[in-house]
Amino acid sequence: MTVELDRRSHAYRPDLADIRLKSQVSAQRYTEGARAHVIVPVAHVSPRPEARSSIDTQALYGEDLTVFDVADGWAWVQLASDGYVGYLPENAISDGASNTTHLVTVPRSFVYPGADLRFPPVHSLSMMSRVCVTGLAETRGTAYALLDDGSAMIAAHLRPLGETDSEDAVAVATSFLHTPYLWGGRSGFGIDCSGLVQMALAMTGKAAPRDSDQQAASLGQSIDPDHDVLQRGDLVFWKGHVGLLEDAQTLLHASGGTMYVTREPLQAAIDRIARLYGPPTGFRRP
Repeated sequence: MTVELDRRSHAYRPDLADIRLKSQVSAQRYTEGARAHVIVPVAHVSPRPEARSSIDTQALYGEDLTVFDVADGWAWVQLASDGYVGYLPENAISDGASNTTHLVTVPRSFVYPGADLRFPPVHSLSMMSRVCVTGLAETRGTAYALLDDGSAMIAAHLRPLGETDSEDAVAVATSFLHTPYLWGGRSGFGIDCSGLVQMALAMTGKAAPRDSDQQAASLGQSIDPDHDVLQRGDLVFWKGHVGLLEDAQTLLHASGGTMYVTREPLQAAIDRIARLYGPPTGFRRP
C-alpha cells in the first residue's frame, strides 16, 4: 500500500526509493544508497535536478549524506544531519563517509594554505562545517589547526565533534546578526528563518527539523502566551516564518523584510507581519 510521505524527509520517486521505505511506498526499485560527503563550502540542495530550481536547503563542507542516484551531473541525496532529501551537483560530493574531527563554531572562518593569517585564503567555511584536524601550529602567537589536506584554520574557531561550548541558542543566533537573508540558506554566508533556528539549536546540541512548518509541528512543547510567560529562547511561528525571542519583548529572526538577520520589538514584528500573513500561528519552547 502506497502512503503519502513527506518527500523532504523520505527518499522516494516512482522509479526509485530508499529500501527502508519498501513497506510504505511503491517504486520500480529500491536501494540502500551509498555514503558520501560534501567537499565544497556550501552546496545548494534543490527539489529538482535543475540549475534554476529553487533552494530547499544547503549541505555544508564535511557533511555526510546518502546518495541514492546520480544522473546528468546531479546526485539525489539525503543529508545525515537532518534527513533532508533533494538534489545537489555531483561535483559537490565525494564517495565515502567523511573522516572529520572538528566543527566550525563561528558564523564564517577562513581556510588558509598554511598556518599564517597573512596568506591569501583558499576559501571560507560556515558554522557547522566539519573538518579533519591532524595537528596544531603557532605563528606569531596565533594558534592554528592543521587540516588533513595541508591547509590551516584559526584553532579558536573549531571544537571537537560531539562537544558543545554553549547552552544558549540565542547567543548563537545573535552571532548571525546582519547575515544576509537567503531563501533555503543554512550557512553563515546566507540563511533563512528556519535555518537560523536549526543552526542555533544544533550548536547547543539540540536537533531540529529544517523547515518552519516541521519545527512548528514537533519542536519542543507548545506554549500559550496568554498563560505562559514568554522567555529568552522561545520560538514564535507564523505561516511560513519563525523567529526566536532574545527576551520577552524582542524577536531575533532572518527577515525577508530587511533581507538580513535582524532584531526588532516582538509586537512591532507581529503588527508588521499581520498585514501580509496574519497573526502568529503558535509559540513553542524548545
